[in-house]
Order: sequence, then structure tokens, then C-alpha cells
Amino acid sequence: MLLWAGLGNPESSMSRHRHNVGFMAVETIASRYGFSPWRTRFKGLVSEGRIGTHRVLLLRPMTYMNLSGTSVQEAAAFYKITPDHITAFHDELDLAPGKVRVKRGGGAAGHNGLRSMDKMLGTPDYCRVRIGIGHPGIKERVHGWVLGNFTDTDRQTWLEPLLDKMADAAPLLAEGRSDQFMTQVALPDGSKG
Repeated sequence: MLLWAGLGNPESSMSRHRHNVGFMAVETIASRYGFSPWRTRFKGLVSEGRIGTHRVLLLRPMTYMNLSGTSVQEAAAFYKITPDHITAFHDELDLAPGKVRVKRGGGAAGHNGLRSMDKMLGTPDYCRVRIGIGHPGIKERVHGWVLGNFTDTDRQTWLEPLLDKMADAAPLLAEGRSDQFMTQVALPDGSKG
């Protein structure tokens, strides 16, 4: 079983925040592949289904971003899922809006959700799908930027198409083919890799 955790904050008023793009990604995947209805477990909301031949548990921690690892660790422990089968979907300031990068391990780079996961899993050696939200330009504006809503223009011009392309390419990610996943996501609309 694979555990894919979308990181975000649980308040409905935060649902359109840039910081919640991880939630948006796993919600789109759940919808695309006909996963089970979301239900409360592991201090979060879970949805189960299959992507290709892989059984996948989607998780949206309801612990707030800073304690995401608590929810992820509980789900991983229950299903005996090792870090090499865990993927975190999260916002990334250091990537241009709409860019996606996948990597295994590395530092938290100031991201409190990743820091919490590193601590609770006892390792940073899990997969991260980094979803670019761009940087506001100056450090003092980062907090407001991350906790600000995507604009309607952003949602229509790049965010919703990006989430759809990520869902389309999810079978590649499930197979561990992260380079092909990134390539397919980066292709112009209508192109196939």
C-alpha cells in the first residue's frame, strides 16, 4: 500500500490558501480515480482506492500544518507503511507557480509540515511532490503569501489545469517513475509523453 499525504490546514476558510495546494492535489486524485468517500481516521481524513495496480491511501491531516507528521505517522504505523512508500504533496515557495518537482529526502527548507513529518517518521527519506506557488519577493511577505488565497486568475489559468495533469500522471508516480511523472505534468495541454 502507498500512503499519499496532502499537506494543508483544516479550516474551511483556508481551503483556497496556497499552503493548502497539497490538499487540493489529493482531492483531485481521489475524484479522478473514484476513491472511497473521505472519512475521519488518524487525526485526518482518508480516502482509499487504486491507481493502476497500486492500492493507495490518501490522507489529509486535520492537525494543522505544523503537526502533519502526527497524522501521517499514525496512518503509516497502522498499515505498516515504510517511508519509502510515503509521498507528501506540498506547496513550494522556491518553485515558480505551476512547476512541479519530485524528490526523495532532503531538508524541510522551512516547511513546517515536512519538518513535522521528518520528526514523527524519524527520517526525511520519503518522497515529496513539490508544487510551486512562487515567492512574493521579500521574506517579510512570505507568511501572508502562503496563507493567502490563490487568485481566481491563478486558479483558472494554471492551478486547476496543473492539478488535472498531476491526476492524469498519478499512475507514473505510483509506479515510482517520478521523472516520467514530472515530464508528463510539464507537457503543454494536449501533449502526451
